[in-house]
Amino acid sequence: MSTAAPLPAKAGAPSRPRSRFIAIVAYTWRSCFPRKRWAAVLLPCAGAVLFGLLARTVDHFPTRERAFANIAAEGIFSLMMPIAALVIGDSVLGAEVRAGTFHFTWLSPAPRWQIVIGRWLGGATVSITTIAPAAALAAVVAGTATSAGAAFVAAAVGSVSYVALFIAIGCITRRTAVWSLAIVFLVERLLGSALTGIAQLSPTWESRAAFVGYLDDPPSRLIRSGIPEGGGAIVRLLIIAAVALAIATWRMSHMRLSGASD
Repeated sequence: MSTAAPLPAKAGAPSRPRSRFIAIVAYTWRSCFPRKRWAAVLLPCAGAVLFGLLARTVDHFPTRERAFANIAAEGIFSLMMPIAALVIGDSVLGAEVRAGTFHFTWLSPAPRWQIVIGRWLGGATVSITTIAPAAALAAVVAGTATSAGAAFVAAAVGSVSYVALFIAIGCITRRTAVWSLAIVFLVERLLGSALTGIAQLSPTWESRAAFVGYLDDPPSRLIRSGIPEGGGAIVRLLIIAAVALAIATWRMSHMRLSGASD
C-alpha cells in the first residue's frame, strides 16, 4: 500500500478545498484497492451471478421472475451484497487505520467531513460499478431481464448505504470486519427477521424491499409489513447512509490514532 501523502499542495500556497476533496477521492481509488482487494470484491459479485444461474434450475415457482426474486432476496441482497460492501467499506478506511497508514490523510488540512465523504464516495463508486451490475447480470442470467433494472437500483443504493455503515464502524473500532459481520448476520439477519423495528434500519431488509417494490409480480412472502417498498425503501436507505456518515464524521474528530495493529 502506498504511503505517499494523498493531499499534495503547491509550495507556499494551501490547496483549495475542492482540490483536496478530489485528491481524497482519487487517493481512495488508487491506494485502497490493490489486486487482492479487487479479487475479494469481485468474488462475491461472481457469486451473485451464480445465484442468478441457480434461479434457472428452480422449477417450483410459476414464473422466472418469482424464482429470481426469491433467490435474489436470500442469496444476493442478504449475502453477496453485504459481503462485497464489507470488503469495500473496510478497504476505504478500516484497513488503513489498522495498518497505520491513515495518518497521512488524518493529519492533512482537510476537514473531517471531507475525509469521510471523500472516502465514502470513492467506495460508493466502486460498489456501484461492481455490485450493482452483478445483481443486474444475475437477473439476465436467470432469464428475467425485466428484473434487471430493479436489481441494479436496489443493489446500488443498498451497497452504498452499507459502505457508509462500514465506514462508521471503521471509525468506532479497529475490528471492523468482526463487528460488521456481527451486525450483518446476527443483528440484521437474526434479530431483523423477528423485529420489524430493526429491519427498518437494515440495509439488507430495505434493499430487498426496494427490489420487491419495483417488480411487477413480487412473491407475497417477500412483502413485509412495516417496511416501505420501492422508492420509500430507497429514501430510507439514503437516510441510513446519511446518519452513518454523520456518526463517522463526529467519531473521526475524536479518533486517537496509534501505530499499526499487531
